[in-house]
Amino acid sequence: MIYVMVSLALVIITILLAGYDRKKGGFRFQKKCLFSLLWLLLLIPSCFEVVQTGEVGIKIRFGKITDTYLQEGINLKFPFERIETVNIKVQKYENDALLETSTKDMQIVNSIKVAVNYQIDADKAIELYRQVGNGYTTTVLEPAIQESIKSTISKYTAEELITKRSEVAADIQEELIKRVEQYGIKVLSISIKNFDFSAEYNASIERKAVAEQDALTAKQKLETTKVEAEKKRIEAQAEADANRIKENSLTDKILKQQFIEKWNGELPKVSGSDNLMIDINSILK
Repeated sequence: MIYVMVSLALVIITILLAGYDRKKGGFRFQKKCLFSLLWLLLLIPSCFEVVQTGEVGIKIRFGKITDTYLQEGINLKFPFERIETVNIKVQKYENDALLETSTKDMQIVNSIKVAVNYQIDADKAIELYRQVGNGYTTTVLEPAIQESIKSTISKYTAEELITKRSEVAADIQEELIKRVEQYGIKVLSISIKNFDFSAEYNASIERKAVAEQDALTAKQKLETTKVEAEKKRIEAQAEADANRIKENSLTDKILKQQFIEKWNGELPKVSGSDNLMIDINSILK
């Protein structure tokens, strides 16, 4: 409000000076008094600054940062002050240059690409601007991400990097938080979008996968063979048991009965000596 009052005071003073009539020794409104309104056109707009939503304003007076930041909306300032804004919305960083490092078992990991969601703490925006300005992404965040990735991946083997991907990402985030929280940068999440190994290691992984698949197939075939053999054994045992039961149940009387049922009434024709004879009656008794 004081800025507007100063501007109005300058307008009034200018009008009085422009309208002063020396001959009559008094004030007389003249057209040149309208030029005093230029003060309003020049001063009043420079006394206001709009801070957009999702930003905080940092007031700089004669090259020195004041200790309070400006909230979003219209803010008053002196004409000789300037306002720098800092983005406090959630921002996303993805590395353009693919990273390369090595694992615990000395395997080369290349083509590493990550995505980091982060946010500037409004209460620490002034100190962040004082230390690194608005170039904190390249000055602070990007180097910290690179070092966090290299430091974390070196604790895992290549196989663990594949099987424990989410755990690796969580460890990278924890390491990154330690490196940037002092600047007022809050790391919200991090995800590993891509990584790859050397051609030699990829080939070894493929050979291992093929060998494991072959071993699994052989094991399955062996199990199938065992099942089929057991099935045949059970069937053979069942058949043997059935034959034994059947054999034990075949008495002479049953055999005679079966013979009678199958006989067509004709006597067998026998050729040979006279001593060879068949006694039908003995069979039918």
